[in-house]
Amino acid sequence: MKWDGITEFVYVAEYESFTRAAKEMAISTAQVSRQVSALEKRLNIKLLYRTTRNVSLTEEGRVYYQHCRSVLDSLDAAEQAVSNLSLKPQGMIRLTAPVTYGEQQLLPLVNDFMVQYGDIEVSAFLSNQNIDLIEGGFDLAIRIGKLSDSTMMAKKLSHRTNFVCASPSYIDQYGMPYSLTELSKHNCLLGTLDYWHFKELGKDRNVRVVGKIRYNSGYSLVDAALKGLGVVQLPDYYVNKHLESGELITLLDNYREPEEGIWAVYPHNRHLSPKIRLLVDYLAKRLL
Repeated sequence: MKWDGITEFVYVAEYESFTRAAKEMAISTAQVSRQVSALEKRLNIKLLYRTTRNVSLTEEGRVYYQHCRSVLDSLDAAEQAVSNLSLKPQGMIRLTAPVTYGEQQLLPLVNDFMVQYGDIEVSAFLSNQNIDLIEGGFDLAIRIGKLSDSTMMAKKLSHRTNFVCASPSYIDQYGMPYSLTELSKHNCLLGTLDYWHFKELGKDRNVRVVGKIRYNSGYSLVDAALKGLGVVQLPDYYVNKHLESGELITLLDNYREPEEGIWAVYPHNRHLSPKIRLLVDYLAKRLL
């Protein structure tokens, strides 16, 4: 009796829908609803808020969900431990990642991974949008920065640092900014945002910047900076080699943000199969 309704409740909590939970479990919506209602009655606790448009967890439901999810994950891991020990990793992995990071850092490692594991197939979709993994049918996403979706599991793979920099020729001509307010006197090379991120006196600060160039291409912005056209803020994987060579100089180091995490993210309900766990562990060892 203690197990009745738990799986149904977890699926409803994760999909925020009785209908979608029923579809994933291949049972009727009415059966899911009955099981969850019976669970709430047995516990004498309201676990879910229900409206005609959506379903959400109560505070008690949120606590209960975390414990139930952990229990189901442990059961799944136990089953995999005994059933998959002798199986060779195989099958499709569908993943998504940011465009430039995916092209430059991630997919070359995925290619190396596939050299070792020839029975695995990979389909990668690169996008700078935060794609819904469940809607898109993805097993895995690579995300950069702060994670906001608490319904996802995450493993840290690496980190990145944003640098503000300019070429020596630009600094010689226009001088070096020493404070955030001085950025308004400089031609800032813009990407998709109108502001840059900094840390000032221990607090996050977004500074609005202006300039004569706006590109949605990091490498084009690097090229503009190398040619002395302005000041740019970009992640380390765009500018590291130019900083090492002296072609670019870092600016406003005292205001630099702490490094951001780079994460492998996957839905709670998509338990890590051996092939996905293998890929995540492979990436973690090579990206850190």
